[in-house]
Amino acid sequence: MSGELLFEIGTEEIPSDYLDNALAEMGRLASAYLEEKHIPVSEELILHGTPRRMVLMGKGVSEMQEDIVEEITGPPRKAAFDQDGKPTKAALGFAQKQGVSVEELQVLQTPKGEYLYVKRSIPGKPTPEILAELLPKLIADIPWPKSMRWGSHPFAFVRPIHWVVALFNGKVIPFEVAGVKSGNRTRGHRFMAPQVLEVMDAGDYLSKMKKTFVLIDRQERAATIEKASAAAAKTVSGTPLMDAELLSTVTNMVEFPSAVCGSFDKAFLELPDSVLITAMKKHQKYFAVRDRHNRTMSHFVAVNNTIATDPSVVTKGHERVLRARLSDASFFFKEDRKRPLLGRLEELKGVIYQAQLGTSFAKVERFTRLAEFLSQQVAPEMVEEVRLASSLCKCDLVTSMVTEFPELQGVMGKAYARLDGHPGAVCDAIHEHYLPARAGDELPPSTIGAIVGLADRMDTIAGFFSIQMEPTGAADPFALRRHALAIIRILENMDWEMSLKGFIAKSLSILGEEISFDQQAVAEKVMDFFRERYRQMMLRSDYSTDLVEAVISAEFDSLHHLRYRLDQLKKFIAGFADFESLALTFKRIVNILKNQPEDFSVNPSLFKEPCESRLWESYQGLKNEVRQRTQKRQYFEALNLLVDLKKPVDEFFEGVEVLTKKDDALRKNRVAVLQELARLFLSIADFSKFAI
Repeated sequence: MSGELLFEIGTEEIPSDYLDNALAEMGRLASAYLEEKHIPVSEELILHGTPRRMVLMGKGVSEMQEDIVEEITGPPRKAAFDQDGKPTKAALGFAQKQGVSVEELQVLQTPKGEYLYVKRSIPGKPTPEILAELLPKLIADIPWPKSMRWGSHPFAFVRPIHWVVALFNGKVIPFEVAGVKSGNRTRGHRFMAPQVLEVMDAGDYLSKMKKTFVLIDRQERAATIEKASAAAAKTVSGTPLMDAELLSTVTNMVEFPSAVCGSFDKAFLELPDSVLITAMKKHQKYFAVRDRHNRTMSHFVAVNNTIATDPSVVTKGHERVLRARLSDASFFFKEDRKRPLLGRLEELKGVIYQAQLGTSFAKVERFTRLAEFLSQQVAPEMVEEVRLASSLCKCDLVTSMVTEFPELQGVMGKAYARLDGHPGAVCDAIHEHYLPARAGDELPPSTIGAIVGLADRMDTIAGFFSIQMEPTGAADPFALRRHALAIIRILENMDWEMSLKGFIAKSLSILGEEISFDQQAVAEKVMDFFRERYRQMMLRSDYSTDLVEAVISAEFDSLHHLRYRLDQLKKFIAGFADFESLALTFKRIVNILKNQPEDFSVNPSLFKEPCESRLWESYQGLKNEVRQRTQKRQYFEALNLLVDLKKPVDEFFEGVEVLTKKDDALRKNRVAVLQELARLFLSIADFSKFAI
C-alpha cells in the first residue's frame, strides 16, 4: 500500500538566490534517504518553495519499509572448525552474537577463501517510524552557502525555523528539531493571513495555502509575476523587460505577487541603457520598461509581496528609492567622463592583481604582448586595434561606476571608449573579451574580442600554474577550469590554424621575464590541464571515452581539427563492420614499437620477402593522398584509404619475424617500415586506445 507524505519547513525569509539549489538538494537527499531505508516511492516527489517555506510532497510512498536481507560475514572456515570438524570458539562466538545456532551458519566462497556467514531477514518497519528519524536528518543535511544559529540551540540552518509540518496519511510524524516540534500546523501569508492553520493532508494544505495568499507553486508565481508586470507596464503603453535571472530572483522573494508601475525623471535616460537596467535590476529588483520601438522608458515595474491598499503610496516609495540610486549612478557617470578611459591605465598600477603576479597594470602589459603575438598569426592586419583594445579593456575597473556596479565591467568600458571616439571594433572588443562569462554563454563574435579574451585568460592560467596555485580536486578558486574551457570553445569557434603549445609557451615566456619558474615543467602541466578539460567537455558531449582518447592521444595542439576528427572517426566506426580487426592490427604495430628507442630509416634494398615489398609499395601508393585528405580535414576519406593497408600489414606480420635477432640491419629496416605506418595512422587517431 502507498501513502501520502506532506513535509513543510517554515522559516524566516530565505535568501532568494539560495532557494532553488536548496530545494533541488532537498529532493535529491529525500530520494536517496528513502531508497537507503528501503522505502519504495512509486511517484515522483514534488517540491515547492517560497521565501518562508520549503515543501516536500509524495503520494506514492510505501506504508511499510521493505524487509531487509542481511548477509553478515564471520570468521574464516578454517578458523571456525578444528581438525575433527567441531566448532571452535570463533564459530560459537559468531553464532551467539548473531542469535543463531552453529548449524544455521553457512559457508561463503570469497576471493580470500571460505568464510562463515549468516543470512537473515529483518522485517520492515512502518514508514512513519522511519520518517521520524529520517526527516530531522534531512533538514540538517540540506547544504547552504551560509547557515546561522539562533537562541540557545546548537542546530544550524539558513534561517530560524518557526514550524514544521510532518504528516503521513494525515497523521503527525513526531520529532523535534531546533526546539520546534513537528505537527499539523502551518501559517499563511506573513502580512495578509498570518494566522495558524491546521491541515489534514496535502490536498487540504494546498487549498488553505491558496486561500491564505500563498502561491506555493513556483511556476505559478512566476507566471503571475509576468502577467501582473505586463498589465502594470501596459498602463504607460510599455512592456516589461522580462530578464530571466531577475524573474527567478523576484519569484523567490514573494509568496503572493502584485505589481505597480512607477516612473523616474526623464533626465536619467541620458545614462547608458546598461546603467539604468543594472541600477533597477541589481539594487531594487525592478523590471525596466520598453516602448514599442524597444527603447527604454522612464518607467519601471516593481513587484510587491502584498496587495497594496493604496498602490499610489507604494509606487511613490519605490520611486523615491530608485531616484536615489539613479542620482548616484548619474554622478558616477559624470565623474568618470571627466577623464578619458585610456588615461586610467596608469591607475591599474595601484591595483594588486595577485601578490606574486604583480599589479593589474603588469597583467595588462603581459596579455597585451600575448595578444599581439596571436594577432600576428591569425589577423596581422589588426595588430594595432588588438593592442589598443588590450590596453583599454581593464581601465573601467578603476571607474566609479564599475566600483559601484561590478557587474558592469566591460559594459562601461565599451560605453566610455565609444564616447572617447575609439573605433567601434575596439569598443566592442572591450566587452566581448569577457565572453563567455559562464558555461553555455555566447562567445566573442569579433576577431579582436576573441584574441584579447584568449590572451587575458591564458595569462591567468599560466600565471597561477607558474606559482603552483593550480586547481586541486574540487577546489578551483580562480576559475581556471572555466577559463580553459572558454579558450577551447573560442579556438574551436574561430577555427584558427594555430598551435596551443606555442600559445602556452609564449605566455610563459613573457611571464618568465617577471618571475622565476621552470617553464618547461609548467608548460607540460598546463598542456595536460587543457587536454583534461577537453576530454571532459567531449565526454559530456556524448563522445565515447575510447573515441576521445584515440583522437587526443594522437595529437592535441591544433584544437580546430579535433572535433572534425571525432565526428568523422565516429562516422567511420559506425559504418565499417571490421573496425575491430583494423584497430587490432594497429595495436600490434604499436606494441612492437613500444620498446624501440629511436627512429630508423627504410631501405627498400634490404627487403627479403615479397610481403615486405608489397606493404611498402601499398604505403607509398597512398601516403600522399592520405596526408592531403587530412590536411583538408577529410578524415573519413583518409580512414577509408587506410583500410587498404590492413591486408598487406597482416601479410607482413605473417610472413616475417619483425624483431629478428639474426640480422640487426634487417630488424631495424622492418621496424622502420612500421614506424612509417604508425605515423600515418597517428595523423588521424591512436587506434591502440580502443578497448578491443
